[in-house]
This record gives sequence, structure tokens and C-alpha cells, in this order.
Amino acid sequence: MDHNKWHQMSVNELLAELDVHAESGLQEEEVTLRREQAGHNELSEGKTVSPIALFLNQFKDFMVLVLAGATLVSGLLGEYLDAVTIIAIILINGILGFVQEFRAERSLRVLKQLSAPSAKVIRNGKFEQISAKELVPGDIVLLESGDRIPADVRWLETNSCYTEESALTGESVPVNKHCGAIAGDDLPLGDRRNIGFMGTMVTRGTGKALVTRTGMNTEMGKIAHLIQSTEEMETPLQHRLEQLGKILIGVALALTVMVVVAGILHGQPALGMFLAGVSLAVAAIPEGLPAIVTIALALGVQRMIKRKAIVRKLPSVETLGCASVICSDKTGTLTQNKMTVTKLWIGGSHMDVSGEGYEPVGHVTAAGRPVELKQEQGLRRFVQISALCNNAILEEQQDTPSAKGMRGAKRSIVADPSSTWAVKGDPTEGALLVLAAKLGMTSSNLKGIYNRTQEIPFDSDRKRMSVIVDHQGGRLLYTKGAPDVLMERCSYVLWEGKVVPFTHTLKQRAIAANAEMAKQALRVLGVAYRELKPNEDLQDEQIENQLIFVGLGGLIDPPRKEVREAIHKCRRAGIKTVMITGDHQLTAEAIAGQLGIVPRGGMSVSGVQLSQWTDEELDKVVDQIYVYARVSPEHKLRIVKALQRKGHVVAMTGDGVNDAPAIKAADIGIAMGITGTDVSKEASSLILSDDNFATIVAAIEEGRGIYENIRKFIRYLLASNVGEILVMFFAMMAGLPLPLIPIQILWVNLVTDGLPAMALGVDQAEKDLMEQRPRAAKENIFGRRLGWKIISRGFLIGICTLAAFWLTLKADNSSQQLVHAQSVAFATLVMAQLIHVFDCRSSRSIFHRNLLQNKYLVLAVLSSVVLLLAVLYVEALQPIFKTVPLSLRDWAITLIMAGIPTFLLGFGSIISGRKSSFKRNRAQQRSIRKVV
Repeated sequence: MDHNKWHQMSVNELLAELDVHAESGLQEEEVTLRREQAGHNELSEGKTVSPIALFLNQFKDFMVLVLAGATLVSGLLGEYLDAVTIIAIILINGILGFVQEFRAERSLRVLKQLSAPSAKVIRNGKFEQISAKELVPGDIVLLESGDRIPADVRWLETNSCYTEESALTGESVPVNKHCGAIAGDDLPLGDRRNIGFMGTMVTRGTGKALVTRTGMNTEMGKIAHLIQSTEEMETPLQHRLEQLGKILIGVALALTVMVVVAGILHGQPALGMFLAGVSLAVAAIPEGLPAIVTIALALGVQRMIKRKAIVRKLPSVETLGCASVICSDKTGTLTQNKMTVTKLWIGGSHMDVSGEGYEPVGHVTAAGRPVELKQEQGLRRFVQISALCNNAILEEQQDTPSAKGMRGAKRSIVADPSSTWAVKGDPTEGALLVLAAKLGMTSSNLKGIYNRTQEIPFDSDRKRMSVIVDHQGGRLLYTKGAPDVLMERCSYVLWEGKVVPFTHTLKQRAIAANAEMAKQALRVLGVAYRELKPNEDLQDEQIENQLIFVGLGGLIDPPRKEVREAIHKCRRAGIKTVMITGDHQLTAEAIAGQLGIVPRGGMSVSGVQLSQWTDEELDKVVDQIYVYARVSPEHKLRIVKALQRKGHVVAMTGDGVNDAPAIKAADIGIAMGITGTDVSKEASSLILSDDNFATIVAAIEEGRGIYENIRKFIRYLLASNVGEILVMFFAMMAGLPLPLIPIQILWVNLVTDGLPAMALGVDQAEKDLMEQRPRAAKENIFGRRLGWKIISRGFLIGICTLAAFWLTLKADNSSQQLVHAQSVAFATLVMAQLIHVFDCRSSRSIFHRNLLQNKYLVLAVLSSVVLLLAVLYVEALQPIFKTVPLSLRDWAITLIMAGIPTFLLGFGSIISGRKSSFKRNRAQQRSIRKVV
């Protein structure tokens, strides 16, 4: 019974198609039959996963399996504390992952709540109120202002009926509905003015409608299906950590086997070499890495909360940091979602209106000079009509119980920081009401002087609204509507304070002014009036003729003032901003132009154009498109997928139900906290609590900083572990005794590696972080020479530790010769790592940053040094760790050898940097000479 062309059919064709009578509705037997065919009018949740299964899924990750292996090895070695620590890490990560996934799957439950709880229907010739769940195709429903539409319906009768569809279509203003047929096969949802959509709200008027689709067959149901069928993307951080785990276990096992075999071949005891090899394997796998990553992300989340960004999924912070494209909804995200009068054309004069949003504070200027209401008759008449030919209500909402409501606002009102202004009713009428209030003309001021007695309502055919007003014993007709319609009914014009004939010349000037406003993507309204004769028939259809044209008002949903700078910062950071909206293309292009979204050569396309392209055709031009207008939820999903196919990491912002599938499919989904629907929030990874686009820039900065910190402690941990493995490997290859015993290796791994690495996770970002281009989506975790730095520093740490061991071994002929040399090697390895940790703070060298800036790192290093001294000098610990106290000569060897890896390469980096700087300066000078 489903049909894709309900909007093209006449009312009689609809009733015949669904076999129902408009006055009596369906019979009960027919309702039962249709419910069996179509099912209940509700959204299905699709496949559900039990909480137990969700929890167990957290332990299938590759790194978790590696950690489980490390736990087993630690237990075999008798290192029960180490084993318990690793188990705790595995459980904590599992619980965190479970909580995140469990919350993410709630989006469909929230979507179901958007369905209306009840519906008013006509069945068996009687009026009934039933559960919306019981509706079937063919039911006749009655709707009025404030009702949520319970299913997809086709309007049969409308009386000034408007519906709020912004959450579904992106339309920024309520849509006037009618019951006539509309031609066209592939109309966007926003253009289907004779269709009502499930979950949208009737904001004004009444109507009778025929249910055409229910449940999962509705447009809301299609979105539910998209959410179910859209797979969540693995974040770059998750991918890189899995990649890192595989590399680590392969390298660790290979080197460990080589060390064990080399030791045995050189005469070392097999059991001792096996234990040493197992210790190296445990040390080579940084079991603290997942915990440090989680802590770094969690602390980043706390910082982001202070910056008005709420993170629902920890890895999304890092993902946003590598985003290369932000797809942003227009209405309420880039704009204020508050229609505002910004331009006027009255009596041949162009005027500007200041003020933002619904706050009744602002003034009117012409050519930069203030316009006084008392001196400008045309402006005075314009705002009179704006205030009286109006059904909206402007309210001041305060945090205190004494908040008051009003139809207008006094000119003397001073903006109170604790109060906000809101409009009840049509946003366009609200904008006109605010204009009048800015100039001191409120309903309270006009009451008793102008009394409305009759209204001729607006509808899509008339394209105008009129009211009849009693004033000083006479009657006036005030009219507002579409300028072209209104001008045809005007015989006179209020020109320079006088009523004169509306000649062809003056009309052309008004038409030109209308066209100029339209080019600026302003929604243009005309206003007119006339005095009624005492005996004039108020029911005469000709009453709206012979009008006096007053002027034009240009309205727009203005951009947020902070967004332009935020977009500029994104561009400097190499991030493309794309506007995706359900609004008209001309309006979208104008807003994009004001915000600086579209660069030279950038494209703008409509949903109709997008529908005509194949995925291959879209892929060819997607990088050149900056504005998508009049799009549907399926379009948004296609756009995100196309950008991802081009290798982009995509962030999708939105606030409506229609944004949820694309938000879920994007690499990072961002929902609006204030204006966003629950569905969009539940499908997102990040929520902006202030709905401020600029908060995204702060989130990007945090994300980049967190990822760089993760790279810092990976660099530190792996370089340290490479040094530990190589010192053993080189010793075995050279036929030397073991430089380190197993318990010393485990001590270094558990104590020295942990605290400094954790401190690196909260390190301050480098100054040029937001001047760099985003990382490539497929960038290896070891990219940008990180792998070389790990290997080179690890190699030097291993060589220098072995050198300290060999020098001490050769110089000592006592019975404690080997223990003494191992103690020096142990101290050298620890100090080399602790010095190296400061080098890891900079992508260049240790000399490029203040060593004392990160106080947590300083404390971590000092604590590790204290623990090292305890192992060396506390007599109770010496037998356990097989150490002896070190002399001043020993410390001299230790510190010199420990400092070589960091300072040698640091000086090399300075020399290399100066050479590069010299070359850049020479190139700049040559460039300047060429210009001169």
C-alpha cells in the first residue's frame, strides 16, 4: 500500500487509492486487517546486543590479548604485583569501552520517543483519541497547533497550518502546508508542502490529514534504518594502537629469541637466559600504554569540558585533532536560528537595522545616520503594521521566578545578562515584532489606540495576511505578504511621507529594491495599508485592493558573530569547512559568503543536482564543493562517505534528527548541546554545550595536543625498551656477561617507564600546533621520523649502557666485579631514559623547550631517581636487586654515558636547524631581490 508519489495525487485520488471516506474514516474490521499488513506504527530498534555480549566484546582487541599474554608471563616469573597491575588495566579498559558503547546504542530508543504518544482520528464515523502506535495507512487524523504529527500524512484540509520541520529537513522557518497536488517526482522533503512528516510539530493552524505511511516506512523510519545500518568507523587512534601492538610483539619476540640463542651459544646458562629473555619480552611490550592513553584522553576530556565540549567517546578527541573536513549544518550551528530584520526599504530610502537575535535592542540608520521614528512617517507606519499584523509573542525569560511575558518590549529595556528573549509563533512574525519593539512600538503601547477586530489569515495561495484595526473612530486594513503579490494590489505608495500614485517608475524602483535584497539571500516581506470606508463590506474579497504600499523588510537568520574567526582558524590549520543545509541554495550561499567558507573557485550544489550524480561523479568534485543546499538525510550520508573515500577524516556537526545517520557515519560526530535533538546527541561522539562553532576549534587544538602527547610517550617508552633489548643483544653478541638481570629489567619497565610516560601524557602543546596541516588519515603512528628517533635514541641508549658496563667490568678486579658492573649498567640505563624523557617533549630537540615547564614530568623524574637511589643504597633492597653502592667515579661514568644519547643528537639537531634556517633566509633574500 506504500506509495512514493502521494504528493502528486489529488485529494480524491488519495481517498480512492487508500479506499477510505474523508468524513467517516476506516471501519474497525479494515483497521485490524491493515495493521496485520503494515504492523504497528512504531520504530523498530533493529538488532540488539545484550550488555553481557557488549562487555565481552571489549576483550577481543589485539592489545588486550597481548596484555593477557604478558600477565601469564609475569605470573610464571613470580611477579604477581606486575600481573595484578596488568589485569587491572585490562578490566578498566573493558569497563570504559562497555559504558561508551552501551550509551551509543541508545540513539534509537530516543528516536522512538519522538513519535507522538496519541492521535486524534475519525473511525466508524466517530471522533476517537487513540495511541499513535495503533494508526494504520488510511486513517483520518485531526491536527492542531502544538500537536506532534504521529505518522507520515497527506493533508486533506488546512487552515493556516504551519509545521516545524527543521529537525528533519533543515528548513529554518515553519512551513505553510496546503492540500493541493504538487508535480515532480524527486522533490526534496522541504518542498513537499502537502505532506506532514512523522515527529514534526504543528506550530500554527489546524488541519485534517490522511495517514499514508506508518512505522519504519515513514521518513523518520528511514532515518532509523540508516542509523541501524550505518557502521561506526574505527578511529585512527584505535587503528594505530592495534598496528603498534602487532609491530611490538613481532619485534620483541624476534629480538628476545636472538638474545636467548646468542647467550646460550656463548656459554650462558640456558635457564638464566630463558628468564632474561622472558623479562625482555615483558619489557618490550609496554603494558602501561593503554592505561596511559586512557588517562591522557580522560584528562583531555576534562580540559575540553571547561572549554564547553562534552566528549562521549574518548578516542574521538584524538580523531577530531586529525579532522581534515568539518561538515556543518547551517541553521542554529553557523547561524543563530533567530530570524532578524536587517534591511528596510521605505519610501525610496534604504535603511539598516542593528541588533542581534530576539533581544529588542537596536536602532535604524539610513546612510549611517540614525532615523527617528517621530520624523519618518513611512518607518512609523511600517513598524505599526509589523506589530499589529502579527500573531507572534515576544517573551523575556529570566532565571528568576519573576520572569514576565509580553507581546512587545519597551524601548527603555536594558539587556539583562540573566535573561533571554524568545518568540512564540512564526519566527518571521517574531522578527517583525522585535523590529517594532526596538523602536519602542509594543502591543502595550498600541493597545487602546489600535484594536484588532478581524484577521484574514495567510495561506500559500494568497501569500499575504491582513488584519482590520479600529483607530480613532475609523478602520484600517494592514497587510503584509510576498512583495510581488502585494505590489499588484497597491495603487498608491507612501513616498517621502506623502501618499502618491504608485506609478510604473516607482513600482520599478520597489521591484529593484526587492531584487537587491533577494540577491543578499534575505527573506523579503512587503507591507501595505488603506483606510476602510464606513460602510465597506468586510467580507468582500476585493477588500485587499487599492492598497497603499509602505515598503519592504529584509530578514535573515544571521550568522553567529564568532563563527567567521573560527572558520578562519580552521583554514589556517588546514581544515576545510563545508556547509550542509536543508535551506535554499541562495540563502546558503549568502551565509557562506559572509562567513568566508567558500574560497575562490569553490562550488555550491543543491540536493537536486546531487541526486543526479553517481558516486563516481560526486567523488570527482567533492573536494571543490563547499556548500550543499536543499539536501536530505541520505544526501548528508553520501557526502560524508564521499569525503571519506577521498581520504578525509570527516567531522559532522548537526542538531536535527536528520543529521543523526551522517553524524554516526562520520569519523567524529558533533551534536549541538542546546538546540540539538536527543537523537543527534546520542549518535554523536562530541557535544558542544554552548552550540558554539568556535568550540570545535578548541576541540581540534585539544585533539591535536593529545595525539602529540601520545606520540611523545610512545617515543619515550619504545626508545627505552629498544635500549633495554639492544644492551642485552649487543652483550650476548660480544660474548659478555649479562649486563642486567631479569628483576632489574622488570624494575626499569614497571617504575622508570610508567610515571614519566604518564607525565608526558599531560604535557603542554608546542606553540605552532595549530599552524600545522592535519595528519593524513592513514599516517602510521611512527610517521614524521618518529620511528627513526625511537631507533636512533634506543640504539645510543643501548650502546652507552653497554659501554658503561664494559668500562666498569674491565676496571674492577674484585669479587663483586660483575655485580658492580651490572649496578653501573642499571643506573646508566635508568638515567639515560630519564634524561631522554625531556628530549621527547619536542619534535626537534631537548633545547627547544623549557625543561621545567611540565611540573608533573619534573616530579615524576625526581621520584624515579629517588627509587633508583633506594635500590642502590638501601641495604635491604640490595640483595633483592643484586646491586652495590656506586662511587663518584661510577656516577661520573653513569651520567656521561647517560647524557650522550640525548645531548649528542640534540646538538646535531641545533646545527641542522641553523643550516635549514640559513638556507630559508637565503631563499627569502633571493626571492626579495627578484621582486625588487
